[in-house]
Amino acid sequence: MNFKKITAVLLLAVMTGSMMAGCGQTAGESTEAAATAEAAGTTAEAADNSEQEASAEDSGDYADKITLVWYPNESAEDYNVAREEYARLIQEATGKEVEQKLTTDYAIAIESLANGTAQICFMGAQGYIEAKNENDAIEPLFVNSGASGTLDDALYYSFLAVKDEDAQEYASGDSYSIDNIQGKVISFVSNSSTSGFKVPTSRIIGHFGQTEEWADMTEDDLVEGGDDMFFSQVLFGGSHQGSAFNLLSGKSEIAAFCDTEIAPYASCVEGEENATGSVYAVNDDATAPFDTVTGERFTIIQSTPVLNGPFAYNSEALSPEDVKAIQDIFTSDEVANNEVIFVPEDSENVGMFEKTADERFVLVETAEQQLGKYTGSCL
Repeated sequence: MNFKKITAVLLLAVMTGSMMAGCGQTAGESTEAAATAEAAGTTAEAADNSEQEASAEDSGDYADKITLVWYPNESAEDYNVAREEYARLIQEATGKEVEQKLTTDYAIAIESLANGTAQICFMGAQGYIEAKNENDAIEPLFVNSGASGTLDDALYYSFLAVKDEDAQEYASGDSYSIDNIQGKVISFVSNSSTSGFKVPTSRIIGHFGQTEEWADMTEDDLVEGGDDMFFSQVLFGGSHQGSAFNLLSGKSEIAAFCDTEIAPYASCVEGEENATGSVYAVNDDATAPFDTVTGERFTIIQSTPVLNGPFAYNSEALSPEDVKAIQDIFTSDEVANNEVIFVPEDSENVGMFEKTADERFVLVETAEQQLGKYTGSCL
């Protein structure tokens, strides 16, 4: 199975499961509802959409000040310059004051977007679905492309990692497996994290669900530890950096986190970047908290590609005019070549996205439709 297919399957499970749970529907009910909606035809749907848009525009109840809320990962001090550049560009596009809201909890950021106290948030698929389930007005603003400048390779990676000194315990032939993770202390990011929880737990359930002992395993079996649970202890780092630090500081034996959030602090020193079996070391100049574990090495025992998550917005709180202006500037060549937003390899800037070739921001319709573009060609 190629990596795009793996990604599509996992994210489809994440998004479908979350949407059903949020709507209180069984699979059968969801299918029946979909069939009914399709039978209603597209004319009524288009009319309804036009009516909703007209109502929203007529209300004029949009924010005078735009609040940009960040997950804990991007709230780190290292991203100060990058965050300010996003705010500057939004202010340039709209002429409105932009406020930055930093968080220490995924739930705070998701709720802020859903209730309209914040208008824009950079989030993964799981956070998007949680916000969308709470408020259908949540829509994708834009998403970062892959090196091709398109969505075809718009991917990042979900890791399960162990300390390099313990890696041999998970060796399987010329590679590694998760066969021996049961009974260990694990660190996840947040149960609202796509790559730091939903994807790794989906893969764990898929792997161990084939055994008799864990055939009925669910996500609930992986959020708490204990003698009769799958893991002996379960930690949540609160951010990708926090989860990685739990591993490197010895608090956990395994950790889930993604490649992009650890990139400012660690570098691949053996193997191919983002590949299972690759070894990373914490940089000598790593900032806190990694400055206390410089030189520490970790091995990736499972790497799963994940579709890039969107910058999302609340359409009840952000006007269509502001949306268009923001999209126009962020999808421009100017921003694609902005070295604070898309950081070249040899730059001293710390940003959220790397510039290796033609990376840029592109428009999407909805996260579900974006996923469909992958699944349509891969499944």
